[in-house]
Amino acid sequence: MRNASTSLVRQGKRLCDSAAKRSVYTPSPVVQITTLPNKIRVATESTPGHFSSVGLYVDAGSRYETPESSGVSHFLDRMAFKTTSTRTDTEMSAAVHSLGGQIMCSSARESIMYQSSHFHQATPLALSLISDTVLNPSFLAEEIEAQRDAAFYEFREISSKPDMILPEILHSVAYGNKGLGNPLLCPEDRINSIDQVSLRKSIKEWYRPERMVIAGAGMRHEELVELADKHFSSLKPGPMLSSFNARTSPQVPPHLFSSSSPGVTKSLTRAASYLFPNSASDSAISRDSTYTGGHRFIPDTSQEFNHLYVAFEGGPGKGMYSRLYTHILNHFPQVDHCASFHHIYTDSSLFGLFASFVPASSGLRGGNTPGQILPHLVHQLSLLLYTPIPVEELNRAKNQLKSSLMMALESRAVEVEDLGRQILVHNRKVPVTEMTQKIDLIGPEDIRRVANRVFGMRSGNKPTVVCMGHEETGAWEEEFKKYGVAAS
Repeated sequence: MRNASTSLVRQGKRLCDSAAKRSVYTPSPVVQITTLPNKIRVATESTPGHFSSVGLYVDAGSRYETPESSGVSHFLDRMAFKTTSTRTDTEMSAAVHSLGGQIMCSSARESIMYQSSHFHQATPLALSLISDTVLNPSFLAEEIEAQRDAAFYEFREISSKPDMILPEILHSVAYGNKGLGNPLLCPEDRINSIDQVSLRKSIKEWYRPERMVIAGAGMRHEELVELADKHFSSLKPGPMLSSFNARTSPQVPPHLFSSSSPGVTKSLTRAASYLFPNSASDSAISRDSTYTGGHRFIPDTSQEFNHLYVAFEGGPGKGMYSRLYTHILNHFPQVDHCASFHHIYTDSSLFGLFASFVPASSGLRGGNTPGQILPHLVHQLSLLLYTPIPVEELNRAKNQLKSSLMMALESRAVEVEDLGRQILVHNRKVPVTEMTQKIDLIGPEDIRRVANRVFGMRSGNKPTVVCMGHEETGAWEEEFKKYGVAAS
């Protein structure tokens, strides 16, 4: 194995013509961004710590899959850090263990990331391993077969857990089984179809330098630029198709926000934000995803509880937990769990409520049908439309949101992931101070305004309702109309 520290000695050796072509942008004293000649963006954030983190973030994922490539993202995740053309599986494993930290790959709906946290001196080795698994994968038949067995097991395990599989079903119903409605996991009937050809085809389509960001924390910016240039300069940018040249930002559905400054901030981790919609990379790959809404019932009398999800495209999310705890959990002991959720993407999001509760058919005292619990969830949405929002309650929610942002960024791994994803989506780092300032500006009228756009009667929006368990929801549309919440 090469000595990882020798790369540090060579970091001053640059080709003059390459350096002259690099575009460098410094948005703040602690964040630096350099665009290499092949359009890969390299970003670093200067924060003190005992560990370094580095990652590669690719504009790829399940939303880009077609029926012919469904499941590829899941397998690219599972095939990371296996045999390459330069390292055997044994050599790769030994190098991974020598990092003294952790290295991983994770696929999501609109990104695939390769990330390592390690001691400072191991950064050259970490980026070498990431580039090797991305640029030189062997995709050996026996390794793919081993991952097929693992994928079958993973599919069965997750399908048996309502809290894990229902958000997947919710997405498929909300987006009509296309785009963001594509499954994160490889469908069971597709597992045996994934092979070396399909994996290499997707890498060729997705893993282009203009769709990549390399981010790091805990190293000098110049060091990471040199390492990125060394390991990824062989990648060539894809063709810029004229039909996509005009797309410089994702199209936010018009009912979510007005042309004025948006009133609600979004979570920064594993998400994109409507606050700063600026995706600089052109793409010839379709990411179209249309929210449709709808209803689905999954009968399963083996479940201990009934599970009910209600969602709309977009909307306010933070602070709902306190209301749900006060208004539902404190009053209905048959409800085992009730919470809000918010899944955020570059051009859409799902906001909603869910509850798990004792079914009426169980014979236990106080059991309920989904049709009896649904009105309570819809009522909570209607309160945002038709009742005053106490300033004290709003301030508490704002403080919760700000503290969760601050605490999340205490993690070096979260910090560098946030940096990489923000550059990938916005082409700039949105400082947490800017986020907290926007949170402070939110008033009760902003919550009411956004709630009306998302699920008000004149919004034209349609809910997504998913139920699993013993009984159906019944005439669910009527409950929305009864409480003055959008149902069409």
